Amino acid sequence: MKFFSSIIFYTLVTVFSFNFTALAEDPEPNEIKGIAGTTQIDNTENTNSQIDNLLKFAYKFKGTPYRLGANGPHRFDCSGFTSYVYKHQNNVWIGASSREQYAINQPVKRSDLQTGDLVFFTSPRSGRQVGHVGIVVDVDPITDTFTFIHAST
Repeated sequence: MKFFSSIIFYTLVTVFSFNFTALAEDPEPNEIKGIAGTTQIDNTENTNSQIDNLLKFAYKFKGTPYRLGANGPHRFDCSGFTSYVYKHQNNVWIGASSREQYAINQPVKRSDLQTGDLVFFTSPRSGRQVGHVGIVVDVDPITDTFTFIHAST
């Protein structure tokens, strides 16, 4: 896929379904990090309601314009969106940039992916380093797909 850096597209916070196997040449092991599996959110029965509330809050920003470096609530970039949602809904600091979020949160195995986890992407544009992040909305382990909400260009 070719990226056009000379054209700026202002798209909105969107929900996207993605076939995980197409994520990268080698998607294992650390392209997914789990917030629900860390000590930041207690992984108990209450977590389901926390995650439900987190996703409801995230959906409130569907349609919000993208702007590089923006951290909400009227414009977001990808990491600004994820950090804003976690901070304002669950009072959890997950890091400011996608790379920081990737570095400070705990990896989860692909088979353990859950709703509310962060999912990270690499691209040629990011120098094969983490360059994008979203929040998992739904996981289908049978088809190996998931849906996530994110802010993107």
